[in-house]
Amino acid sequence: MEENKDFTEKATELIARDFEMVLGDKKPTEQELFEMLADQVAYMMQYRLDFLLSLMYRLDIDEQKIRIALSPKTLIAPNIGLAHLILERQKLRIKIKQEYGKTELEDLEEGLEF
Repeated sequence: MEENKDFTEKATELIARDFEMVLGDKKPTEQELFEMLADQVAYMMQYRLDFLLSLMYRLDIDEQKIRIALSPKTLIAPNIGLAHLILERQKLRIKIKQEYGKTELEDLEEGLEF
């Protein structure tokens, strides 16, 4: 349970930063985060589509999955589908960082010296 809470907090921080969301003092639940993200995605689809697509590219969300979410044949609303993809990708990124750790920049710089 604690691990899931930690995941949600980290995902919330990343999503709020990337999607320019103001959260206030209360920490949202995962469901509340999802709903807020879906609303923000709907806004961006209408007014800032290029920025939204650029963010999704930077987050390395599979282009084919984006196409499916935006397809008129998809049964769920596009903003809901994209919000789901974003949330799942951020959770995966957090999991990968926890499993493999983050390389310190100093270590990286030492390896790049000639």
